[in-house]
Amino acid sequence: MTTTTSTRNVSPGAVLAICCCSLFLVGIDVTIVNIALPTIRRDLHSSLSGQQWVIDSYSLVLAAMLIFSGSLGDRLGRRRVFLTGLLAFSAASLACGLAPSLGWLVAFRIVQAVGGSMMNPVAMSIIVNTFREPAARARAIGVWAAVVGLSMALGPLVGGALVDAAGWRWIFWVNVPVGLAAAALTWRWIPESRAPRPRRFDPLGQLLVAVALGCLTYAIIHAPHVGWGAPSTVGLLIAAAAATAGLLAVEPRRHDPLVELRFFRSTPFSTATVCAVAAFVAMGTFLFVNTLFLQDELGLSALAAGVRTLPMAVLAAICAPLSGRLVAATGARLPLVVSGLATAVGAALLVPIDRGTSTSYLFLAYALIGIGFGLVNAPITNAATSGMPRDQAGVAAAIASTSRQVGMSLGVAVSGSLIAGTAGGLPSALPAVWWLVVGCGVGISVLGVLGTTSRAQASAAAVLAAPEREENREPVRTRDAARGLGDAAGVHGRALDQGEVA
Repeated sequence: MTTTTSTRNVSPGAVLAICCCSLFLVGIDVTIVNIALPTIRRDLHSSLSGQQWVIDSYSLVLAAMLIFSGSLGDRLGRRRVFLTGLLAFSAASLACGLAPSLGWLVAFRIVQAVGGSMMNPVAMSIIVNTFREPAARARAIGVWAAVVGLSMALGPLVGGALVDAAGWRWIFWVNVPVGLAAAALTWRWIPESRAPRPRRFDPLGQLLVAVALGCLTYAIIHAPHVGWGAPSTVGLLIAAAAATAGLLAVEPRRHDPLVELRFFRSTPFSTATVCAVAAFVAMGTFLFVNTLFLQDELGLSALAAGVRTLPMAVLAAICAPLSGRLVAATGARLPLVVSGLATAVGAALLVPIDRGTSTSYLFLAYALIGIGFGLVNAPITNAATSGMPRDQAGVAAAIASTSRQVGMSLGVAVSGSLIAGTAGGLPSALPAVWWLVVGCGVGISVLGVLGTTSRAQASAAAVLAAPEREENREPVRTRDAARGLGDAAGVHGRALDQGEVA
C-alpha cells in the first residue's frame, strides 16, 4: 500500500478534469503574460530587465517551491494543499491586476507562484494515485500533457485578445472566477489522500535550491548592464555554484532529501529531466523574444501578435495528445526525436527573419515549433512520474515541473541578456537567439536516443530495484521497478504484468 485515501466515491474522470483545470490556469499564466509585456512596459514604465522579472519572478519561485510543495501534499494531504494553492493563486491573481507599479506586480507574481507550486505537482500526485492501472495512468498522463501544451500555446492568443479588448490587468483577473470554481469542485469531488510514510521536510535543501536558481538567474539578467566581470556578477555566479555544490554534498546524506539524487542514476529519468530544461529554454526564449519582435519591431497590436502565433498553438494542441499515444505505443524515443528536430528546423527558419519577412514564412516556422512543443511533454512527464515509487508521486511530478520552470526562467534570462548585451539591440541579437533554440532542439533529439537505449533502461531498472536507505521504509520491489521502467520507456504495462511470475 502506497497511499492513504478517503472513502469518498468519485469518478476518476472528474478528478482528472479538476486537476487539469488547475494545470491550465498555471500553464496559461506562464505564457499569457508574455504577450502583454510591451503594454505593461509602457503602462508601468518598465525596462527590459523589468519585463524579464515579470516572467522570471513567477517561473523561479515555481521552480524553487515545486518539490517542497509536492512533498507537503504527501505529508499534510493532497486535497488540502491543492485547495490552498487554488485559493492563494486566485487571490494573488486579483492582486496582480491591481498592482500600481512594477515592483508590486513582481511581488504579487511571487505570491501567485507560491500558490501555483501547490497545484501542479500535487495535482499530478492525485492523478497518479487515482489511476493505478498502468495503461489508464498512461492515458491520463497523456491528457495531462495535452493540457500542458494547450494552455501554454493558447496563452499568447488569449492574452492578446484580453489586452486589446480590456487591458493587461484582465490577463490576471480572468484567473479569479476559474480558480474559485475549481476550488469549489475540489472541495466537493476530490478525495483526500496522503503518503503513509511522508518525507521529512528539508529546509536546508530548499534554501540551497532557491539560492542556486535565484543567483544564477539574477546574474544572467543583470550582467549585460554591469558587465560579466563586475564583482556583483562574479559574486552571484560564485554563490550559485556554491549552493549547487552544497546541494550535491548535503542531499545524499539526508534521510529524506528534498531532491532524491539517486534517481538521477537512471538514464531515462535524468535525460528526461534535461530534455525538459532544454524544451522550456526553447519555449521561454521563443515566447519572450517573438513577442518583442512582433510588437516592437513589426508594430503589431497585442491581438494581432497573438493571432500570428496561432499555428504554433494549433499544432501544439494537436500533437500533445498524439504524443501520449505514441509514448504508449512505441516508447519515448520517436516523439522526443521528432520534437527536437521540429524545434531545431523551426528555429533555424527564424534565424534570417527581419521586418520584411512574410507572414506565411513565419507561420511555417511557428508551426514547426508548435509541433516540437506539443510532442515533448508526454514522454518527459511519463518518464518522470514512472521513475519513482508511488509514495513519492508528489516529488516525482515536482521534479518534472521544476525542470520545466528552470528552463523557462533560463530561456527568458539568457535571451534577454543576449538582447541587452548586443549592440543594436533586438534586431542584431535575433540570429544568436534563434541559434540558441536550434541547439536546444538538437539536444532534445540526441537525449531522446540516449535515454531510450537498452543500457539506459537497464540503469533505470537497477536504480528502481535498489532498496531505499531508511530502515523503516519498504524496499522498492523488482516487480514495481520493472513496471515503472516499462512506463518510463513507453512499454505496454499490461504486457509486463502478463510476463510476471506470481
